[in-house]
Amino acid sequence: MSEKVLLVTGASSDVGVELITQISNEYDYIIAHHIGDNSKLLDLKKNLADKLILLEGNFLDEDDTYKFVGKIKESGKIPTHIVHLPAGRCENMKFSKVTWDKFQSDLNIALRSLVIILNAFLPIMAKNKYGKVVVMLTSYTKNIPPKYLSSYVTSKYSLLGLVKALSNEYADKGIRINGISPSMMETKFLQSIPELIVKQNAMNSPTGKNLSVSDVIPTFKFLLSENADCITGQNIAITNGNIM
Repeated sequence: MSEKVLLVTGASSDVGVELITQISNEYDYIIAHHIGDNSKLLDLKKNLADKLILLEGNFLDEDDTYKFVGKIKESGKIPTHIVHLPAGRCENMKFSKVTWDKFQSDLNIALRSLVIILNAFLPIMAKNKYGKVVVMLTSYTKNIPPKYLSSYVTSKYSLLGLVKALSNEYADKGIRINGISPSMMETKFLQSIPELIVKQNAMNSPTGKNLSVSDVIPTFKFLLSENADCITGQNIAITNGNIM
């Protein structure tokens, strides 16, 4: 392996920014996907310079997703490690009010984008007999999910299915594919969730609080490392004390 290249999709998220901050020294290049506001990534680039490659891509648009993959190939920086973070807006809504368009958009952002990306890069990883993929899931895939999050939960289960299927298919190719399922985290992703629900979730936790971003980063770092070479196809829960 001549170069270690990390692709982080959804890199402008709180988790993405913190992961890049903590792990940048371990890679030759980091490709940071974003859509819209990338001010925090621009701040990181001031320090990381050419090591950090910022690429915009609208995963709601299929053609733009393919163009995003094309930009990576044109750069010549083919990922050896991939972290997939994107998700549609998490909104509390009764199923009867959720349209198919909402389900479709959540699946496009989370699942279709990953399928297109892995279709492009898993064969290269397989040829090199090495690769690491870590996918952000949710603790809702480990227990009974809450009400009123049907499209979000469905998209996460679809990602879990892909993790399970591909981890088995590529296990003998030196590729390790795993998921991480955290409980509720205090991030900007919760901005559409009623504050009362966020507070109640913290109160129901054995620790009396919701997860912070720093609580989940060590598991990402571990699964991306050589220390996790014998781990694949797992859905690892980070539950802040709750037993699942």
